[in-house]
This record gives sequence, structure tokens and C-alpha cells, in this order.
Amino acid sequence: MENKVKGQPSLSVRPFSAAAVPFPIIVSGDSISSCTRGGGRGMAASAVLAVLLASALAGAAAGGDIVHQDDQAPKIPGCSNDFVLVKVQSWVDGKEKDEYVGVGARFGPKIVSKEKYANRTQLTLADPIECCSPPKEKVSGGLLLVKRGKCKFTKKAKLAEAAGASGILIINHGTELYKMVCEKNETELDIHIPAVLLPQDAGIALHSLVTDGKSVSVQLYSPDRPAVDTAEVFLWLMAVGTVLCASYWSAWSSREAINEQEKLLKDGHEVSLNAEGGGSNGIVDINVISAIMFVVIASCFLITLYKLMSTWFVELLVVIFCIGGVEGLQTCLVALLSRWFRPAAESYLKVPFFGAISYLTLAVSPFCVVFAVLWAVYRQYPYAWIGQDILGIALIVTVIQIVRVPNLKVGSVLLSCAFFYDIFWVFISKRWFHESVMIAVARGDKTDEDGVPMLLKIPRMFDPWGGYSIVGFGDILLPGLVVAFALRYDWAAKKSLRSGYFLWSALAYGTGLLITYVALNLMDGHGQPALLYIVPFTLGTLISLGWKRRELRNLWFKGEPERVCTHVHMMMQPHQAKDISVSDPSSS
Repeated sequence: MENKVKGQPSLSVRPFSAAAVPFPIIVSGDSISSCTRGGGRGMAASAVLAVLLASALAGAAAGGDIVHQDDQAPKIPGCSNDFVLVKVQSWVDGKEKDEYVGVGARFGPKIVSKEKYANRTQLTLADPIECCSPPKEKVSGGLLLVKRGKCKFTKKAKLAEAAGASGILIINHGTELYKMVCEKNETELDIHIPAVLLPQDAGIALHSLVTDGKSVSVQLYSPDRPAVDTAEVFLWLMAVGTVLCASYWSAWSSREAINEQEKLLKDGHEVSLNAEGGGSNGIVDINVISAIMFVVIASCFLITLYKLMSTWFVELLVVIFCIGGVEGLQTCLVALLSRWFRPAAESYLKVPFFGAISYLTLAVSPFCVVFAVLWAVYRQYPYAWIGQDILGIALIVTVIQIVRVPNLKVGSVLLSCAFFYDIFWVFISKRWFHESVMIAVARGDKTDEDGVPMLLKIPRMFDPWGGYSIVGFGDILLPGLVVAFALRYDWAAKKSLRSGYFLWSALAYGTGLLITYVALNLMDGHGQPALLYIVPFTLGTLISLGWKRRELRNLWFKGEPERVCTHVHMMMQPHQAKDISVSDPSSS
């Protein structure tokens, strides 16, 4: 019996389909599927905001595990194994050759996890090849290679065991892998040999070698994944570091704008007190309605991705990501280099359509474009993740610098909506779509890609199954907007690090992300939306501190401390002096 019930990919660090298996793993129905500056600044903000919407689709990091449960195929005596991926290492004429990946059956003994305990066994073709009737010859302890055929998996295993086989490899009729389960009436199974299902391409390769007269032997084992991989540590540092850098840049630019404002006011110039939030300098303050609409539109966008997911659609996302990445990288490089190349940064040239652009931006832009194009062309190569992470971090930092949460009320609405958005599309969407929409999109199902590009990822260095530890842009970007707001408030209120809100909100974010990884490992890699943990930690910390310090009302509505307008005092003093000089003689 076969069963196409859903597997259990997970959300947050360990990708099931990235590099862990060389084929798709279908998890629906019956099967597992194989898995600027100047005038151009306004346009820059628009380009980055366009990608901001797309980045929300990976609201939590995606991942998976090699162990899968199945509620529709319950365990019964003799048929109670977990479904595990199995490595099939081959040797041809005594020389080590290709390694294939299959899936173990619900029945039979458990497959060893250590390679050193796995026996190397001679591979023999079954005759008849489908093994739906007793083999014509005894196998004498070898592994039997059979084709799927139309009889039950348990029948094949029983016949192979009766013929003296030590195990059975079954070639599937497609590239996907099916979970080999038992019939409900098979209550007294007593199978003592392991059964592994191979994808069609792997099975045909082994079949060809044997029919060509080669001496083929194989070794079966299912290594455990390490509880913690160093990639997860580096990814956590990368996510937290990105939030810290983006927050400091946002707070610094905000302070510079305020200082410039006050300088102009002292000089007697008429300046809008709300200049910082205006559109002239490219800063965008979001409000409650836009925070809610963002999540609504992101949900529509996610469904569109899910329904239209294909290779060409992922390539379209790659183009969008590259546009945002170019803008983000250019903005970051210009900001860094302007300290050493100030004349070039402060000299502008009018460019049609783009407006006034600094010479430094013109010098940096070609490098950014070439960098993004090279990544897009070679993104399937092993080290392409470095370019993706650079573009992604630059994009996130730029968005947090451009898009700002004006007060805690807006921040709370934004994160709360994202909180329910994440939970719904990871868990509840299974009721209507028969699989997790978020996970399916993040994995890039129905495509040849490892997933959508709106992710930061690092290869799992000590994982025998390979793959990547990944985190979605949404898990960094959305909480990062609130953490950056906390730092801007601290600097405006001239609070110390300990008495302010930034340190504690940053610690809360890091803790929430860490708890996500812990939950992922405790639940065997099953889906865990990161915002489920990050939002309560981050918002809870800010609201609790504000309430305790009696500043919650100011944080919630104004989002900035009370400031004395110095130029008003300067304007009032001459009038007061005149009044005094006029009134003194009359009093005498």
C-alpha cells in the first residue's frame, strides 16, 4: 500500500529540499514530493518597498527533517517505523561510486544510523523483476533490486525475505518517493528485512549497472541530523547583527535630520517640524491602515505565488530581488564610502528619469548591477549563498533605514498582523490547501529552484544530509522596524543604553529567534513560524518596560519624547525684554 499523505517539512532552519535530497519530495495526496541619493531617492524607496512585499512571503525560515510522521497511516504492530530518508551508497567493481537517497518503509527493522554499522551487501536483480511472485533463484543474503509493479510492498518484502534476501530496494515508477505503509487488515506482519523505495532515476542507474554485468554492492544507513549545527549559530548572529546595524543607521540618520532641523531653526529659517517623516528625503512613515493592508496584500501575493508557482515565476522573483538588492547594496556602499569620498558624494549630476544623482552613486552603481547579475546567473552554484546573503542584508538594512514605525501603536499592529499571518499560512492553511502554503512557497515546490530568493541562508556544515539553515526576510525586517524605533526613541530622549528600550528589545528579538530554533529541534524539525516566538518577546518587552516606566502612553501615541522648541524661547526673549522696558517707567 502506498500513501501520499503530507510529510512534515519545517519552518525555521533546516531545509528539507534545499540540498538534503537530489530530487523533489511531493507532500500532497499520496506521496512525498522531491524535493540613492538626490532625485532618485524617491524611486529608490519605491523599488525597495516593492520587494518588501515579496519578502514577507518567507515570514519564517523554512526547513525540514529526515523523519516524518503520518497521521493517516497509523502505526500498528509490525508496521510502526517512522518514515526516514535512507542513504544508499554504491560500489561498482569494488570502487566507491554514487550515493542515492531513498525512503524507508513503515514495516521491517529500523535502518542503522551509523555508517560503520551498515553492511556492504551484493545487489541482485529479482526474477521476476517486480517480485510479485516467488523469485526463481535464492538470493543468499544479498539485496534484491525490484521494480514497483502492482502488488503490495509488504508482499514483495515477504517474498524477498523467503528467498534469502537481506533487504529489498524498490524502484519507483516516478521521481517522487512514496511512503510505504501497510494495509489496515495487516495486523500481524513479521518482516525482518529492511525495505527502501528509490526514485526512478536512481533505480534505473543501479539496474543498468547490474544488467551490464558489473559487480554492484550497496550500503544502507540513515544518519541522524545533529541537534545544533554551527550554521544555525552563524545565521542567528547574521540576523541579529543585521537588525543592530540597520537600527543604528536608522537612529543615526534620524538624529542627523533632527540636528539639521534645529540648526536651521536657530538660524531663523522656516522649517517644518515634521520634515523627517516627509517624502522629500525618502523616509516613509507607515500608519495603522498601511500596516494592516500590508499583511492583507502580502497574503494575496502569497496565494498568487502558490497558485502560479513555476520556474518562470521564481525567475521573476529573482529579477525583483535583484532590483531591490542592487538598490540596497548601492545605498549601503554610498553611505559607507561617502566618508572617504565626500566631494564625489556631494556633487550631483542630473540624469533623465532618475533626477539628480551623486557622482559617487554613479561610480558604485555598475558594480552593484554586475554583482546582482552574476549572482542571478550563477545562483545554483554551491557558493552562491554568499552573494544572496550580501544582497539580502543590504536590502533589509536599506528598508529599515527608509521605512519607519512612528510609534509603538503602529509597530504593535504591524507585528500582531504579521504574527497571525505567519501562523495562518504555516499551520491553518493546511485545512484548505492540504499543505502549508508558506512552506510550499518557501521551498519553491513545482520548480527546479531551492526556494524563493527572499531568504538568508548558510550551508549546514556538519549535517550528513547537507542542506541550508535559512531565515526569511520577514523574520528580520518586521521586528527590525520596531527595534529601530526603540533606538531612535532612546537617542531622542537621551537615554543611556541600560535605561532605554533598544538594548532590551534587541535582546528580546534575539531570544525569540533563539527559541524558534530550540522549538524546531524539540519538534523534530516540524513547521515552526518564527514570528510565533519573536513577536511576543519583542512586543511584550517594549510594552512591559513602557508601562513600568510610565512612558507607555508617550511610546504608544507620540513615539518621541517631549522636546522643548529652542527657537521659540529665542523668539520670545526679545518681546519679553521690550514689554519690561515699556512698563517700568509707568510703574515709577
